[in-house]
Amino acid sequence: QVQLVESGGGLVQPGGSLKLSCAASGFTLDSYHIGWFRQAPGKEREGVSYISSSGGTTAYADSVKGRFTISRDNAKNTVYLQMNSLKPEDTAVYYCAVRTSYLNHWYSARQYDYWGQGTQVTVSS
Repeated sequence: QVQLVESGGGLVQPGGSLKLSCAASGFTLDSYHIGWFRQAPGKEREGVSYISSSGGTTAYADSVKGRFTISRDNAKNTVYLQMNSLKPEDTAVYYCAVRTSYLNHWYSARQYDYWGQGTQVTVSS
């Protein structure tokens, strides 16, 4: 059974850091493209970051560029999202997603095949 499980969310003060993890079971991540998305209340799900199957290509939304870093550890079958200098507007439920074939637009949620259940990130003083 294919499953993605996110963890690492929580409450953090502005300027703080969190590291999210996306662990896969039932399949290996190293052949697939991985995206991180987030969804705030009343807003559409938006692409945050992407890493290619090889790990050689990454991408970021302009709103997080320079603050977030995506990485993968294929030996642990896990993808990470290091989030630094967090802002209140980063508050959302964060999801990881897998694309099992060619990916055209990494930021398009509809292109992904499997999703995790999400982890809440709240940035507040």
